[in-house]
Amino acid sequence: MRLANVRRIAITSVFLALGASLALLLPALTTPASSSPQEQKRHHALSLIGEPKMPPDFKNFDWVNPDAPKGGTLRMAIPGGSFDSLNPFTTQGDQAAAVPLIYETLMNESPDESSTEYGQLAEWVSYPDDYSSVTFKLRDGAKFHDGKPITVDDVIFSLFALKKSHPLFALYYKNVVAVEETGEREVTFRFDVKNNREMPQIVGQLVYILPKHFWEGTDANGNKRDLSKSTLEVPVGSGAYRIKSVDPGRSIVYERVKDYWGKDLPINRGQYNFDEIRYTYYRDKTPAFEAFKAGSVDLWTETTARDWVTKYEELTKTGRVKKDAIRVYSPWEMSGFVFNMRRPQFQDPRVRRAFNLAFDFELINKMSFNGMYLRVGSFFDGGELKATGLPQGRELEILNEVRSEVPPDVFTTEWKNPVNETRDDYRRHMAEAMKLLNAAGWTLKGQRLVNDKGEQFKVEFLIPMSEIVGVVESYVNELKTLGMDASIRVVDSSQYQRRERSRDFDIIIDRMAQSFSPGNEQREFWSSASADMPGSRNTMGLKSPAVDKIIDKIIFAPDRAELVAATRALDRVLLWNHIVVPHWEYPFERIAYWDVFGRPSKVPSQRVAATRTWWFDADKQKALAAARAGR
Repeated sequence: MRLANVRRIAITSVFLALGASLALLLPALTTPASSSPQEQKRHHALSLIGEPKMPPDFKNFDWVNPDAPKGGTLRMAIPGGSFDSLNPFTTQGDQAAAVPLIYETLMNESPDESSTEYGQLAEWVSYPDDYSSVTFKLRDGAKFHDGKPITVDDVIFSLFALKKSHPLFALYYKNVVAVEETGEREVTFRFDVKNNREMPQIVGQLVYILPKHFWEGTDANGNKRDLSKSTLEVPVGSGAYRIKSVDPGRSIVYERVKDYWGKDLPINRGQYNFDEIRYTYYRDKTPAFEAFKAGSVDLWTETTARDWVTKYEELTKTGRVKKDAIRVYSPWEMSGFVFNMRRPQFQDPRVRRAFNLAFDFELINKMSFNGMYLRVGSFFDGGELKATGLPQGRELEILNEVRSEVPPDVFTTEWKNPVNETRDDYRRHMAEAMKLLNAAGWTLKGQRLVNDKGEQFKVEFLIPMSEIVGVVESYVNELKTLGMDASIRVVDSSQYQRRERSRDFDIIIDRMAQSFSPGNEQREFWSSASADMPGSRNTMGLKSPAVDKIIDKIIFAPDRAELVAATRALDRVLLWNHIVVPHWEYPFERIAYWDVFGRPSKVPSQRVAATRTWWFDADKQKALAAARAGR
């Protein structure tokens, strides 16, 4: 369950949207839920793993300062790229940073609990024992930024408008077939499946509740608004922030809504403390970091291990800049070099396995990362969902159901990355890679790896980050020793997103974030249905009947034990399909910041959430200003 990630990253997924006419007919086709909302237990929060930590009468989360002062402008940098749209609900254009700040959902995640949501726009939520529907009661007083109340009509409109405007929502909410008003400020969603434990939370994440009156209206030029089109018109939201000003492609400023309707809710208390948050775009990382060093940017997230070690000494020695590596306990993301298996040279799994054998992670980790990283060895690393050893018990039973459709190694060999402890290990792995390439029909003639038509193996790495070029260059050189025509193309983030969405690449760098409770989003990552959809998270184009069947096992798992077994089975099948050359992980958030902030004593376990929970400390700000004036 991971759709909440679109609060922090650009939406990158596509699926067939339902037509509006079909959407209007669906309520009449729906089977009634097994019990009425009045008979069902009302919940203030939902969790797929145990019970929510906070009780119904909680006053605030324990990872905030409920009395945090408000004020000041937080200045953030966006290295690389630009933007030309304020609409995150379309596949068109490049969306501005953090636009989801202005919107709200029925329920909101807690960054301190995995797969747990608390009521945001919803006062409570209920559902029947068979999970065939879910009902929400909208909070009294919830309103949009233009003062109009949030109604059940807005919720109903949002579901069908989002499913029509962006394929991500069509896929993610495809089992939601009807929605209707079932009481005063009560809305019920009905599903075409039963016993999917995740469905109430999936609907709770409904991204986002939109103002029907705004999107069915016209803009300043009299043109009818269209949620499926990019636009720079400032939209209406209902969240703690609204858009204050926009300089297209260069900057966007959000201002705290002083009369925000939900500011005193327990789920919001002590959060959203900055009066303004300004995001400024820079050409790439170098000028952005220079702006941070000059004091024009307040908070910096470091993504490069070597820079973390080498570029902060002068900044931190005076004490004006602090740097922290803060441990987070979210699942490791599978990141790596992802093959476009729609291209003929990558359709043989032996070729893809050869690429992994040729990647000398240990040398790169030592030379480029100061040995700081660990290599990712699972699509669900960092917890009990990772496949280990050989399949046993229920996991083996699941895999036996698809035995003829998966690689035989799934049952006989534990999948592991190659490890180069010595140069002899590296030479052995390169020799093994060449044997696999030969078996797949590629032979070395002179210095060229060619097929039976005499065509040389060509591969281009498309990357959006100049700081990783050195790592890719090292890898490319190893591939050239195998006789490949390997090259690198560095593009800005906007062009990268466009080429990724249109599948115009050989190999890209991708990150596949997971949660501790995977579910419906696995369809978008790996299902055959998503493989040919431009912009879906199935960037590699995987089509596997076995994977499709195991995904359903995950989605309809009746309990945690079944979910764990099915997820491990999926992990094992994905690994043995060699769809990615795994990268590395560092289970800390590396942040540097000018010493002007106050912070809660506790950090949420899943992520730091600095923009959500920190505040400006007036005394620290005065001290820094005095120090700068005296230098």
